[in-house]
Amino acid sequence: MTTGILDYESDAIVQLMNIAEEDWTEQELKDALQRAIMLELSTIPPYATALWSIIDPNKNEPVAHTIREIVFDEMSHFGLVCNMLTSIGGTVVLTDPLTVPKYPGELPGGVNPGLEVFLSGLTRESATLFSCIEKPENPLAFAADGNTIGAFYQRIANVFPNFAHLLTGHNQVTFPLGSIGHGAGNDIVAMNTIDDVLKAINIIQTQGEGTTVSPDNPFPGPQDELAHYYAFKEIAVGKKLVKNPATGRFEFTGPDVPLPPTSPVARVPAGGWANDPANAPDPDTASALHDFNTSYSDMLKALHDAWGGAPNRLFDATSDMSDLGVAARKLSAIKLPADPHSTYGPEWLFIP
Repeated sequence: MTTGILDYESDAIVQLMNIAEEDWTEQELKDALQRAIMLELSTIPPYATALWSIIDPNKNEPVAHTIREIVFDEMSHFGLVCNMLTSIGGTVVLTDPLTVPKYPGELPGGVNPGLEVFLSGLTRESATLFSCIEKPENPLAFAADGNTIGAFYQRIANVFPNFAHLLTGHNQVTFPLGSIGHGAGNDIVAMNTIDDVLKAINIIQTQGEGTTVSPDNPFPGPQDELAHYYAFKEIAVGKKLVKNPATGRFEFTGPDVPLPPTSPVARVPAGGWANDPANAPDPDTASALHDFNTSYSDMLKALHDAWGGAPNRLFDATSDMSDLGVAARKLSAIKLPADPHSTYGPEWLFIP
């Protein structure tokens, strides 16, 4: 069994990847799924913080629309993996302080080693970070190496059929995200069979990375929607991805991708703004930060309950997520005392 599986800052995924596939036990599979849940959850705060820094939340603004749909994709991925774990008798852990994301810091489990994930407003730099989080093993444009999220999911897909007999379909949470406009394949569905599991893993991998022959998301909302890596790379580079007819290669040389007007949300310091003496919040700002952290904590507790046998609590979690957007935009209007050209941003601190 891997050590520190619930410790967000451990190298548990590296340990799992170093175990030969034929040596995985039921416990290794459950540990891997818990880690995958933590990975999916870890992407939502940085992506959502960038989204909520956009001043006009117009759903038709291209960059805002792209990031919003990616956030919904990640929510779908999170739900699918939770269903995988509970269907084989595992327990989803979301409210242990060890499991919650910590920023700035590396992704949980040792994925993409050396990549520091931070919270800030939308910039070319933050979009570059997001593309690094989503990078494929073999991208069609730009080089990549190292342990990736996609490689970890492939290991799970390779091993899971050995434990197909454990699938019960019990304690499943479902939600029709796809049918309310968030793309084919985005429904959170029950994991009753190994085919359900492998289909879901394929959706998670290809929505994030594309396929080996196309940068497109094969389960899109609108037509020609790119997989996450390429969509974020367009924002980071500031150019659309196009196929060079002379070489057949995909290149970021197309029309400009302008950034929408944003609030200049500064990088959130480790442990929150109270740890930055120059920008320690006044009482009103501290109260606004606490309101956000309370809604975030309530959301995690509701999600924990939903996969703990109370599926209707998912609706409480979606309400909390809506509250987070309102609270984040309130914070992004408050200037930093030591840098009036920048503003506060949400801390995403869990309150046990």
